[in-house]
Amino acid sequence: MGGIAALALLLSACVSTVLDVDGKATQPVPARLVAEMSRKSMSPSAPILVRIFKQESELEIWKRDRSGKFALLKTYPMCRWSGKLGPKKENGDRQAPEGFYHVSAGMLNPKSQYYLSFNLGYPNKLEAALGYSGEALMVHGACSSSGCYALTDEGVGEIYAVAREALKGGQGSFQVQAFPFRMTPQNMAKNRNDPNFAFWSDLKQGYDIFEVTRRQPKVSYCEGRYVFDREFEGGEPQSVLAACPPALNAGDPLVAARQQSDRLAMDNLLSTGSAFSAHAYADGGMHPSFRKLLERSGQSALAKRTSLTSVPISRPDAALADPHSPDE
Repeated sequence: MGGIAALALLLSACVSTVLDVDGKATQPVPARLVAEMSRKSMSPSAPILVRIFKQESELEIWKRDRSGKFALLKTYPMCRWSGKLGPKKENGDRQAPEGFYHVSAGMLNPKSQYYLSFNLGYPNKLEAALGYSGEALMVHGACSSSGCYALTDEGVGEIYAVAREALKGGQGSFQVQAFPFRMTPQNMAKNRNDPNFAFWSDLKQGYDIFEVTRRQPKVSYCEGRYVFDREFEGGEPQSVLAACPPALNAGDPLVAARQQSDRLAMDNLLSTGSAFSAHAYADGGMHPSFRKLLERSGQSALAKRTSLTSVPISRPDAALADPHSPDE
């Protein structure tokens, strides 16, 4: 029975196991990245924020600069994510999570099967209340995914070091925002008929706050959805599924203006027929730069380039079947 349970977990998520003990988790932030921080008025110990975009297969590291706002430090191409656009709901669905997560020091894994990793903390409070299931959903190395985000060993090594230093510097946890795509009017219009559109519209509220203010949105849960930057009578809502308590504050007028502008732009795209059809995935995506390498050199060569232990590429045929490109 124990073996069956272990196999079920392996099939449902990207599981962390001990490979060996070395210094990979204590490697310093690369000097060139420290120099970039200095150029952008950031310190290695300053707080970070992570944004993930499935369709674009990109992960962004943002860091608080001396102005007190977050600025983009670096964008990493993602080698592999699995499933389709949309949230993860159950074990074995191969879905990489979408939502807002908070990663503390105890969620960093220096002994991951996939070089280094950190746990997203799925299911979060909202997902658990909705009955969603799954565990060990990670951002990790290599180019293999069964519900995780794979960034290559080199990429996750940098991300891990930056996150470690921010947490050592006093940040209790860093926020990870995982989106199906960059939440532009064009992408929202393309996906207007998707069953997940209402959920994505909620995510866009948090996306817009960060886009306009460059500060981390406060995350609450009520009415079975995310609610951002609200203070409530009696404190935080006690029930995730019950009606939201009366709010004590209004939204930021600049954010409201941005949201209104985006709604008008989306409506215009739909009314003029300018919105293209939504993109479909065979099983997850891969950044075009890695797809070109896979197409040109094959899966064995790509595995060697993305993993020190040559972890096989997950479902390479599905990755090649995905026709998405940034110019689409």
